[in-house]
Amino acid sequence: MQIDKWLKKDLEFIWHPYTQMKEAKKFPPILIERAEGIKLYDEQGNFYYDTISSWWCNVHGHNHPKIKKAIKKQLNSLEHVLLAGFTHRSAICLAERLISIAPKNLTKVFFSDNGSTAVEIALKMSFQYRKNLGEKKKKKFISLDRGYHGDTIGTMSVSGIDLFNKRFSSLFFSSFKIPSPYCYRCPVNKSQGNCLTECIKPMESLLKEKAPEITAIILEPLLMAAAGMIVYPQEYLKKAAALAKEYHVHLILDEVATGFGRTGKMFACEYVNGIEPDFMCLSKGVTAGYLPLGITLTTDKVYKTFSADYQENKTFYHGHTYTGNPLCCSAALASLEIFEEEKTLFKIKDTIPLFHRGLERFRGLPLVGDVRQLGLIGALELVKDKKTKRGFDFKERIGLEVYKRGLKRNLILRPLGNVVYLWLPLCTKRNELEDILDKTYQVIESL
Repeated sequence: MQIDKWLKKDLEFIWHPYTQMKEAKKFPPILIERAEGIKLYDEQGNFYYDTISSWWCNVHGHNHPKIKKAIKKQLNSLEHVLLAGFTHRSAICLAERLISIAPKNLTKVFFSDNGSTAVEIALKMSFQYRKNLGEKKKKKFISLDRGYHGDTIGTMSVSGIDLFNKRFSSLFFSSFKIPSPYCYRCPVNKSQGNCLTECIKPMESLLKEKAPEITAIILEPLLMAAAGMIVYPQEYLKKAAALAKEYHVHLILDEVATGFGRTGKMFACEYVNGIEPDFMCLSKGVTAGYLPLGITLTTDKVYKTFSADYQENKTFYHGHTYTGNPLCCSAALASLEIFEEEKTLFKIKDTIPLFHRGLERFRGLPLVGDVRQLGLIGALELVKDKKTKRGFDFKERIGLEVYKRGLKRNLILRPLGNVVYLWLPLCTKRNELEDILDKTYQVIESL
């Protein structure tokens, strides 16, 4: 079938995410035929660098033989079984493996399907934990006003990105929102490089006043991804963890985007020594992007409040059809083996400095107000006026222009508002990195 016929069928039957479908007729989706490494190939043989890791989940590159082999092997014995009253080796091995690499206080694994569900589970567990202990007043959450934790009703309730969820706000449960540690647009008007993390004070003040009502704080550690790749100081995370412990509230770390090597460490929270979250939420990179899987890790302390005689009704009544799916667990195990066999985290120690140095030259471009980086994640915030930091208006659609110009240079750039970002697979080679940076520079320079 010809390409135009495939695209006609696509537009007839498929409703794409985060897409104004009226415009899809003018800017139809690209029909991808195959992929290899960090490149995607369309029906006509054109390639595109997957610079956003297919929505932040591809870790080791497309078509990795080890992950494909693991999925095929699992498919020959067991494709799916419910995880209520049954179990299987892949889920057991993966749970054990994740516990071995997570913060030491995390000892229990609850499986789900995606990042939103992984976070939703943490919220519900924290809430029910208080109920199980009779702490009926502790039912509110603290979150950041630019945070993003998913698209379910619960996760939107603790998120703060108006464009994504404002129209659904009447459905949300109430939570406490505090200013985000957005260094480029500092909430306490400090200049960059002169930061004493004073932006933590709203959290501290809120806990002093409202701790008896609060069950948990939820944060994306060090990088607020959907907010525009906001990178914030390690000291802020360290202080937030200390405050959670001081005021006896849970600390939920949403590592859905930052987990599995993206920041240069297996988990972003490892940058803060001794941090002990009560919950850690994982997805995206857990299977290296091959199959959907969500993970919520928690502690024995939390787990034991749910373990009781049946008639006490403390069971955690939550589950998903594909919870702990064998194929997904096998893909995740293979990905973790690749980290060891290919020494992935060791290798990227050489790639990361090259990447960061390459990003620094963008500071000289007239439209680039800020350059942010963490591990193999980089962001360029575009502004109309560097002095005032005035950004582009929503209607100006600077992101669409970046996207179209990127495609002409074999790049998939999908900006978050005024923020152009690179979220590179960990297998990116030096020559590929240099080519991506050069082409991205040409795109931004041409605007």
